[in-house]
Amino acid sequence: MDKSNCESCVYYEYDEEYESYACTMDLDEDEMAHVMMDRHYQCPYYKFGDEYVIVRKQM
Repeated sequence: MDKSNCESCVYYEYDEEYESYACTMDLDEDEMAHVMMDRHYQCPYYKFGDEYVIVRKQM
């Protein structure tokens, strides 16, 4: 899994106040710059957000 793909990350959530998706992980300024500018940056906080994990365990 590509650790720079924020859209599949657990910490990428919809913010109703801004009406857009954003990273909810508390990143410092340098880390956020890496995520935004470097396509090949591997985020150390990336966690695959598979909402079907619980369903598979119940089967």
